[in-house]
Amino acid sequence: MNRSLIACSLLLASAAGAAPGPQPFAMPAAIPAPQDVPYPGTIKLAVDATDIVRGIFRVHETIPLAHAGDVVLLFPKWLPGNHGPSGQIDKIAGLTVHTGAAKLAWTRDAVDVYAFHVAVPNGAKSIDVDFQYLSPVDKSEGRIVMTGEMLNLQWDSTALYPAGYFSRDIVFAPSVKLPPGWKFATALDRQGVGFKPVPFNTLVDSPLFAGKCYAQVDLDPGAKTPVHMDMFADQPDELVLNAAQLQAHRNLVQQAYKVFGSHHYDHYDFLFALTDRMGGIGLEHHRSSEDGTGANYFKEWDKRATARSLLSHEFTHSWNGKFRRPADLWTANFNVPMRGSMLWVYEGQTQFWGEVLAARSGLWSKQQGLDALAFAAATFADGRPGRIWRSVEDTTTDPISTMRRPIPWRSWQRSEDYYGEGELIWLDADTLIREKTGGKKSLDDFAHLFFGVNDGSYVTVTYTFDDIVRALNAVMPYDWAGFLHARVDGLVASPLDGIKRGGYRLAYTDVESDFVKANEKNRKITDFFYSLGISVDNDGGSVGEVLWDSPAFKSGVTVGAKVVAVNGVAYEPERLKDAVKAAKTDRAPIQLLLKRGDIYRTVAVDYHGGLRYPHLERVPGTPALLDAILSPRN
Repeated sequence: MNRSLIACSLLLASAAGAAPGPQPFAMPAAIPAPQDVPYPGTIKLAVDATDIVRGIFRVHETIPLAHAGDVVLLFPKWLPGNHGPSGQIDKIAGLTVHTGAAKLAWTRDAVDVYAFHVAVPNGAKSIDVDFQYLSPVDKSEGRIVMTGEMLNLQWDSTALYPAGYFSRDIVFAPSVKLPPGWKFATALDRQGVGFKPVPFNTLVDSPLFAGKCYAQVDLDPGAKTPVHMDMFADQPDELVLNAAQLQAHRNLVQQAYKVFGSHHYDHYDFLFALTDRMGGIGLEHHRSSEDGTGANYFKEWDKRATARSLLSHEFTHSWNGKFRRPADLWTANFNVPMRGSMLWVYEGQTQFWGEVLAARSGLWSKQQGLDALAFAAATFADGRPGRIWRSVEDTTTDPISTMRRPIPWRSWQRSEDYYGEGELIWLDADTLIREKTGGKKSLDDFAHLFFGVNDGSYVTVTYTFDDIVRALNAVMPYDWAGFLHARVDGLVASPLDGIKRGGYRLAYTDVESDFVKANEKNRKITDFFYSLGISVDNDGGSVGEVLWDSPAFKSGVTVGAKVVAVNGVAYEPERLKDAVKAAKTDRAPIQLLLKRGDIYRTVAVDYHGGLRYPHLERVPGTPALLDAILSPRN
């Protein structure tokens, strides 16, 4: 037998008697699933928030035990309003557990790192838990929540809770220690040195703002259900608002009541931070909202229009998202995965009402409302080529799949477009109802019917796609299921139907609207998105976004490249604008010197269309439905 045959025979024999390949290692025991039964006793939670220099929250909990034996403690992972697994477990440190004088061993779950297994000796009635939440001290680490002037306490970052129970069945008695002389505001009701005991889901839904410079404004004087704007600022003069600004915020409350015909809180607090030091935020809650914008919100009122729809958006969420919530976004506790299939209602319709209410209340002028719609229309008509391959519905997975991290080609990849395109879907629905009913019905009627139930109750009522369709049909019979499926699941529906039916058309001119100017100021960019196809950061000249298949894209411009020179001269925003204007008659490409890392290269952008900024133009002879939508209700 030759050597080849011998080798083959040995190989076959070895294979026949070989040991099996690797097999999966056994998974650990599952974390106890939540049950809808009361947790015995009340968990005491004390947070020391006085270490404002280092940004450290120190936490102490006393947790009564529900049974003998080991327990599993959970750190909240899936947070309402974040729509994804965003709990900041990485910022927890110093975890120790005691019962009496005995220190107890704990082990992090090998699969679910948000779960801690605690070995509890027989006879123990309670355990004491201590840890620190090390909040970011630099924006590269995350949102700043504690400065020398103010702080934002989110209870989900400062609490562990027992596994095996619905969050509404676990009662917490919270308290907080603040720096001397600081004032605070929260939706929680005070009791003694702390707050009244509340279910854990209510506690997580009731953040706290505190600070040195504080002022409270009554937005519904004389009402049995008070609404306040609790303002915190870096400096006292940033808290000053004039009569017209105050009236616009008061109008917001009344215009919202006219739309929804109800309220679902016993009191409501806009927790509002005016700051350039603490990180901005816009997060909804049932009886409050966390709102954070620039320090000059009132002082530069005319320059910051884009920031002025923040409060109306988050206020709308008290009805849409908190009182009524998509069924697959409601979970038994904060460690059960959420699903966001209806975010085009939760966020998309809230985006619609947030901007409509901003215009109706006077936070915006009607023109600013039109300019905002022009911005949205341009985004999805010309700034999202990714619409040809990815549906709005699929973008509802983004808070989970991308975790709200930056992405390189947003216009092609898409990113949470259920907000802006969702707004246009609901504008489409509103104008359709108005057109077909001769102005007798509108989306206001849907909102009143759908969100106006159970006035005064703040027990969440969930909904499904079929519930949305049923309510729309109650306002006006139509193939609403087909209408919504085509726009939410499909890839061909025009984003401009509501604009056209509303009596306007999308157009571009070389003049920036006030809204575009405010957007540039807020984002600290110079906008060439609908001309060259880029936006450029004002701080350093780095390219912040590149439109897929735009002139800049085709020439090889990428996100993160720094624009060093324009046509051989050092870059300045106005210099690039002048070059774009000149290229309308000069057929030579615009030369951009780019620096990326330590590599320099020159690209030629062959564009000759001039500056282009979106506007809405009135179409003569058509009903001005957009004007009616943006006008205050009497």
